[in-house]
Amino acid sequence: MPGETTNPVIEHREPAVEGERGALVAVLVMVILGVAGIFAVS
Repeated sequence: MPGETTNPVIEHREPAVEGERGALVAVLVMVILGVAGIFAVS
C-alpha cells in the first residue's frame, strides 16, 4: 500500500519541482538585476 501511494505522489512532484526551479531562477534573476542596478547607481 505505501509503495502504491508513493508512486503517484512522486509523479505529481516532478512538475511541481520544475515550477519551483522556475520560480527560484526568476528570484535569482531579480536579485542579480537588483545588485547590478545598485552597483550601476553607485
